[in-house]
Amino acid sequence: MMISGTLSASLRRRLFCRSFLLQASWNFEQMQGLGALFVLSPLLRKLYQGEELQQACARHLSYFNTHPFIAPVILSGMAQLEVNGAGKEEIEEFRQLLMAPCAAMGDAFFWGGVRPFAAVVAMFFALHGSLLAPVVLLLIFNLPHLLVRIVGFSKGCELAEGVVDFLARCRLPDLAIRLKQATLILLGILCAGLTHNTLNFAALPWQWGGAIIPLVFTLGWLARHRLSPLLLALLLAALILVLPGLY
Repeated sequence: MMISGTLSASLRRRLFCRSFLLQASWNFEQMQGLGALFVLSPLLRKLYQGEELQQACARHLSYFNTHPFIAPVILSGMAQLEVNGAGKEEIEEFRQLLMAPCAAMGDAFFWGGVRPFAAVVAMFFALHGSLLAPVVLLLIFNLPHLLVRIVGFSKGCELAEGVVDFLARCRLPDLAIRLKQATLILLGILCAGLTHNTLNFAALPWQWGGAIIPLVFTLGWLARHRLSPLLLALLLAALILVLPGLY
């Protein structure tokens, strides 16, 4: 082994920057495996030489598939385990232990929580004609994304296998639920404002706004009974187009 028991600052920076390219190459057999090897290769070249390097690369060129924003936690933990001289079985067990939970947490938090929340907040700006809408969207989505990447990578280097307890304490699934609740509240406010503005623009009486409430409950009931969301959207669009003509 050619380096000390801790990752140097320069090597940490290289590994972290490479983690942004994790998904640059995919395949059906290893999924993100080639990207994971690309991230770890600067460390492997410092730790091993010759045939040992080939064996280490072959060991890391295996199945790897998780959420790309939380992947730095796993990759930095694997890097620290390599530096600590852990056996290949221990590193593989660490990888297998974290891949699926991190994928589930990342999907729920980022795709199901942060992204819809950012989109709804940006819609408030867009509907007022503000050019800041795309900037707001990118900021609200990418600030937590970058924070999770940076903190996760740092904790992985610091804690190695102890990062499992750190991830449990973060409670990302609970945060995802709170974001979904906030998104629904904002959507309600947005829909109410749009309804009010539309009624004023069309010079329709306010009672039309109250008539929308049963429609909302009806659509919700149909959605719970597994009616196609696309069909519901088409029916709603048709109703919006027909109502002004009827009036």
